[in-house]
Amino acid sequence: MWRDRSGTSAGDVFALLHGGLVHTRAEIGRRTDLSRTAVAARVRQLVELGLVVEDAAGAMTGGRPAGRLRVNAAGGVVLAASIGASKTKLGVCDLAGAVLAETGLDLDTALGPKVLTAVAEGLDGLREEVDRPVHGIGLCLPGPVNVATGTVVESPLLPGWGGVPITLGFPDVPVLVDNDVNALTLAERVARPDVENLLHVKVSTGIGAGIIAGGVLQRGAHGAAGEIGHNPVTDGGGVVCRCGNVDCLEAVASGAALVAALRAGGRDVADVPGVVALVRAGDPEAVALVRHAGRRIGAVLAVAVNLLNPEVVVFGGDLAEAFEPLLAGVREQVYRRAVVPVTRELAIEQSTLGPGAGVAGCAAMALSEVLSPRAIDAALA
Repeated sequence: MWRDRSGTSAGDVFALLHGGLVHTRAEIGRRTDLSRTAVAARVRQLVELGLVVEDAAGAMTGGRPAGRLRVNAAGGVVLAASIGASKTKLGVCDLAGAVLAETGLDLDTALGPKVLTAVAEGLDGLREEVDRPVHGIGLCLPGPVNVATGTVVESPLLPGWGGVPITLGFPDVPVLVDNDVNALTLAERVARPDVENLLHVKVSTGIGAGIIAGGVLQRGAHGAAGEIGHNPVTDGGGVVCRCGNVDCLEAVASGAALVAALRAGGRDVADVPGVVALVRAGDPEAVALVRHAGRRIGAVLAVAVNLLNPEVVVFGGDLAEAFEPLLAGVREQVYRRAVVPVTRELAIEQSTLGPGAGVAGCAAMALSEVLSPRAIDAALA
């Protein structure tokens, strides 16, 4: 990579442009103390790489029109694969994260890593629809992931996946892997750029959380941070969780647990969206069950709120679509159990990202790597 005595590389210049901190060559020079020649050289490298374009000349700056530089969103794409327990969503996104093409697959992670073959084929098909260079791939799974090695951590949540390296058959393209809740949390962070401390709770078939602290996603020592669904509750009644423990929050308050409870009562409910449909129709039993689930989630969440002091708690996942009774139960326990200094200005909100959140999160994960100064300098080298 090329750095002069200022220590500012082309990747560093791109970071300034990507962050909206500069827009012209003169602004780059003022912020970095680079000479005009050095600025021109770095901009030329970025233009040749297809990452930056210069718009038509704008305002005069002492004799010469000042062209405005901007990131070239059309300069390439990243591929995104949000793999769920039973459904997978694939997408192709430009360098600004906008979705250019997407599709869905019915895949069961219980089948093991062989589902990656179908994922790779699906991504390849989407890539052919958008004829642009692929810079990276973001992929998420519903279980703990070792981000450093790109492998799945041994866990009963993903039987047969432990230690498996995630490869998709795209040579020379980096593949970034994380768990699904972390990917969703990154998407929520992109949607709230001014929020530095955020807790995202996904309530669907299972329950998990993602943590943004000081503007940085917190994965923990082994990629397992945020597993609040496997904290025990005091009134579980001895329900065995899929992780092997008893009375986990997920075992008694997740969407799967509510489906099982309604079926046991003779209700014809096939899945979590079916529970949500009953709640929206005003079904008293479903509303009561969701509110009680919210109380249980809130009791566990209060500990996390005390510990992390987030600005915002965002609820996503299928069951979050039944937000009003769920929120009522959550708030009841959070405000009862957490201390006043952490709840005084705490916002508890429903995610607004919708079903595209997983693809958006995977794209954000890939873009944060492939557009980093280090990655850009390596590409130039």
